[in-house]
Amino acid sequence: MRDPHDIIIKPIVTEASMNAMAEKKYTFVVDKKSNKTEIKNAVESIFGVEVASVNTMNMLGKKKRMGVHVGKRADWKKAIVTLTEGSKTIEFFEGI
Repeated sequence: MRDPHDIIIKPIVTEASMNAMAEKKYTFVVDKKSNKTEIKNAVESIFGVEVASVNTMNMLGKKKRMGVHVGKRADWKKAIVTLTEGSKTIEFFEGI
């Protein structure tokens, strides 16, 4: 079994993700190879909350160019974690 901190890479802090926190939905960048069950177990073990559902999206990296040179940002995976009604909130996001 993998370490939960290897699965959850970092939280996503945007205006849309902050508005979704009112509905107990939290957004994270996760490892590309992780599945929904691994993400659920990782969030529950790291933050001590109860997860109701996990939605994942594979995000494609943007194409960038500098003059004639063309490159591409890395692809990444995003997970939106919904907590249960009786679950406490994630304290990591409280001060933001």
